[in-house]
Amino acid sequence: MHFSQLVPSVFYTDISDGLKLFVGALEFTIAHEDLNSSNPYCVLKKDGIQIMLFEDPQLAREHHPELRLVTPNIEAVFEKISGSHPHLLHPHLNQVTLRPWGAKEFAIADHQLGIRFQQW
Repeated sequence: MHFSQLVPSVFYTDISDGLKLFVGALEFTIAHEDLNSSNPYCVLKKDGIQIMLFEDPQLAREHHPELRLVTPNIEAVFEKISGSHPHLLHPHLNQVTLRPWGAKEFAIADHQLGIRFQQW
């Protein structure tokens, strides 16, 4: 078996919250969207990564995922996000921190999703 990519699906009560996080703060682009349908969704892309956002209040209440984004320059990512969207910084990991397992990490979160940034 061979796999070339993992594409997570994230469910929001209001998909505009996910767009603020991924497009606004993390600079993903919208590759495909059907935002005006009765079941809004979109596919977002950045640097070979894809993620699907869906508006589904029931599933949003049931699923609260955490994603990890690995980067070769965590300090640059932290400076950009903390400068432009400081309200997203997670209160328990709001600085670049060397973790006991050897990775540098910091995290952001909105009301639906947590994202941990990691540099090995």
